[in-house]
Amino acid sequence: MSEMLLKEMEDLSLCHLSKEEQRVRERSFLLVDENETLQVKDETHFLQMLGCSAGQGVKVLSIFGNTGDGKSHTLNHVLFDGDEVFVTSPSPTSCTIGVWAAYDPHLGLVVLDTEGLLGASTQQNQRMRLLLKVLAVSDIAVYRTRAERLHNDLFQFLGSASFAYLKHFTPQLRALSTRCGLDVPLSNLGPAVVVFQETSRTQLLGHEGAAPADILLQKRFHDLGQSTEAFSSVQYVGTQTVSPPTNYTQLRTLITQQVKSTASRVPRQAAIVFSALQALSDRFCGEISDDKIGFCSFFPDEYFTCPSVCLSCNIRCKNGMNHQKDRVPHMADGLCQYAHQYSNKVLICKRCYEGGREVIVVPKTSASTDNPWFGLAKFAWSGYVLECPHCGIIYRSRQYWLGNQDPETSVVRPEVKHVWQGSEVFQTDHQNAAQRLLDGVNFVIQSVSEYSSGPTKAVTTWLTDQVAPPYWRPNSEITVCHGCGHEFEEVERKHHCRACGEGFCQACSTHSMPVPEQGWGLSPVRVCDGCHRRGGAAHTMPAQTEPRALVARRVTEVAQSTLDVVSTAVDYPLWQCNTRSLQTFAILMPAGFVKGVARPDYWVPDHEIIQCHQCTKAFTSSVPKHHCRACGQGVCASCSAQMRPVPSRGWDHPVRVCNTCVTHLDAH
Repeated sequence: MSEMLLKEMEDLSLCHLSKEEQRVRERSFLLVDENETLQVKDETHFLQMLGCSAGQGVKVLSIFGNTGDGKSHTLNHVLFDGDEVFVTSPSPTSCTIGVWAAYDPHLGLVVLDTEGLLGASTQQNQRMRLLLKVLAVSDIAVYRTRAERLHNDLFQFLGSASFAYLKHFTPQLRALSTRCGLDVPLSNLGPAVVVFQETSRTQLLGHEGAAPADILLQKRFHDLGQSTEAFSSVQYVGTQTVSPPTNYTQLRTLITQQVKSTASRVPRQAAIVFSALQALSDRFCGEISDDKIGFCSFFPDEYFTCPSVCLSCNIRCKNGMNHQKDRVPHMADGLCQYAHQYSNKVLICKRCYEGGREVIVVPKTSASTDNPWFGLAKFAWSGYVLECPHCGIIYRSRQYWLGNQDPETSVVRPEVKHVWQGSEVFQTDHQNAAQRLLDGVNFVIQSVSEYSSGPTKAVTTWLTDQVAPPYWRPNSEITVCHGCGHEFEEVERKHHCRACGEGFCQACSTHSMPVPEQGWGLSPVRVCDGCHRRGGAAHTMPAQTEPRALVARRVTEVAQSTLDVVSTAVDYPLWQCNTRSLQTFAILMPAGFVKGVARPDYWVPDHEIIQCHQCTKAFTSSVPKHHCRACGQGVCASCSAQMRPVPSRGWDHPVRVCNTCVTHLDAH
């Protein structure tokens, strides 16, 4: 065997050529480099490098095999009459790096010479993926081997290539054939495979005549558990070379037959060949990490699938590479595990799920139909809501005073979702609920400051009447103190005696004592001076009729105290400060603590914002900073004057957004 190789190396014609001689005699060009990068600009450049016309129908032949098995030498002698179209060399290093292309005008063949397997490549993963791309655009694929006996690697390589072709490349080629308007999709049948074996001492496959060589070849595939389903045919050509030169006659004849055959594939324009290779290169590209690949196959899924992994459970995305270009989200098989830092448990509307739809709902401070005034009042009154875009409001956390069910046992289905790098799926309402509530409070404060303190008292009065026990006199009917006759002013606080239910001023209701007969239990509560002297109510009602109404009142007093704080914050500056002072007192008084706690995760912290993200204007006491609700960047008022809803961030109503995000939101 070594004597045969040395004899052929002596006949090589490109051992020591000058640069000018190489330029004249070399008729091939680098099509794809070892980094999987196309070296041809476009279809026109591809046609120019090949030297064929745009309307010329062509087929594609590619050759594969281990390094040193004479692939380039075979192409030169079978298709180019021994001319040195593809470079060969006696050097121990590989002379073919990447994919080289040439055109055979006699057969109308685009010929692709590939880098050998088992070579000393520093990027083996990219090389293997590149080989499959070449095979996918080929009409005829020749596997060249000088092994005395066919190794399992040959069958595993072709079997893995067939599986990967069907799984990963067929959809891309089908889409391309549709765009090109081809009658027969490129992906219907893969290339015709020819296994070309050259031996020196071993007899060829099928020499005994018991079965044809092609049948024996298929049996080997079957015995190794490999399939050739993707290939239109698999044929065997063997030649025994006792002394050089090699006889390529049978191989040349079979290739000529395949080129002329239109049973499975017909010639197509060279531009379509380039488009197919470009589409596959754009889709399946990027580095492949060795530590994430199990080498149980020549073409593992990691070569062609998205490299992203779930941050919570470390499961790999099952979609193809660069699927996000088609706006296809990450997906993974199997269940995920909950991780507190990612808050990746979501709630799915149970009614929609039973109807075949997966609709995620998240806790919100208000419904999408509520304005800030009413939304804030409802939040204090009924708690957070779960709103489905199809079913409407499906849950309020304090809908009933007693016996509220857990939403996960009634209206929603909990599910743990995968978390992907850069994903904003879980950074929505439950992330900005506090900020939305703060915005609502600010809206109320600003609205009240524009008019008077009356609206604040009106809200408090309205809440009080809604939860008052039946024996209480409504606030609207109380104009004077029931004890001293003092006439109440508009902003003056009215107090109800828990014993008799009448309205009193502060001076006439300073005492407290237990009033169990009215359902208030044994804890001391506010009573008027008269009831305190008598030791109870003058006209008591049956206690069993009161507890449910009293629970409502007692729970709401907590919410009312919140409004009292807001009222105080508003009332104080109204007569002592201007509007700017009011806003400063009401919003900035907590030293930024409330804003810091309420800040959504995607907002840039205030202390990191020095200048406007849009116009780079420096922030000062006279140039306040604002947050864009879409991107979270800090911007000035001029660069965030417009308002838009941002549903993806959980803002159902129009909110402040920067000019850049306005353009993006309007475009979608």
